[in-house]
Amino acid sequence: MKQQLSQKPGPIGIFDSGYGGLTILSKIREALPQYDYIYLGDNARTPYGSRSFEIVYEFTRQAVTKLFEMGCHLVILACNTASAKALRSIQINDLPNMDPQRRVLGVIRPTVECVGQITQSRHVGVLATAGTIHSESYPLEIHKLFPDIRVSGEACPMWVPLVENNEAYGAGADFFIEKYIDRLLRQDYHIDTVILGCTHYPLLLPKIKHYMPDGMAIISQGEYVAASLKDYLLRHPEMVAKCTQGGECSFCTTEAEEKFVESASAFLHRPVTVQRVTLE
Repeated sequence: MKQQLSQKPGPIGIFDSGYGGLTILSKIREALPQYDYIYLGDNARTPYGSRSFEIVYEFTRQAVTKLFEMGCHLVILACNTASAKALRSIQINDLPNMDPQRRVLGVIRPTVECVGQITQSRHVGVLATAGTIHSESYPLEIHKLFPDIRVSGEACPMWVPLVENNEAYGAGADFFIEKYIDRLLRQDYHIDTVILGCTHYPLLLPKIKHYMPDGMAIISQGEYVAASLKDYLLRHPEMVAKCTQGGECSFCTTEAEEKFVESASAFLHRPVTVQRVTLE
């Protein structure tokens, strides 16, 4: 039975399991400042990276449902794990019952589409959470578009905790950043392009660049996802009509409001007002 959702225009929904999606939100707002946005972080249940496919799908579906109920017709999964483990199931199995005219998009495909023009050696590395690496979503998507590219992946389980505990710029971060980069490059010495396959990782970019070889191309997702969304809206005027354009942005979290405000400042560099919500 289809849910009864409001057909009035509403904001664009941006979902992440934690705070990393704020890096995507920032780039999207730079590219498309005229639209309204709702950011929803499932901070009470983060991280998703080590969770099973079933749990990530269940949690992500709950978040998408909440954003639909809040008036969104278009939702961006600004989370690589959710994009890897839940996006396709939601698109195929859930949207027809929720509302076939609504759309849920991910961050992996827009990131992959640029790879073919960047790599010269046709050897690409992916640094991401364990969940994203084990899903093999990046190799699968890259090989759909560029079958000649060799892809190597390395899970970086300590990088998200470093960011979320405000240790991204601390001396203790260097050990773990160098460790996972070395592991990746030892898999394939011909890698010339590395994808940062987690939305938290841009906050580690200064240290990542320090430990990468000179000339290494580093793909950070935000600008590519923003450009892809801009292109999508140009090609889908019917969706533009369903997205309000007041330049406003609101924030929701499943955690305590004060904790979100404190941690979000590391990503946005400004204070925010947030509302606590429950997902079920």
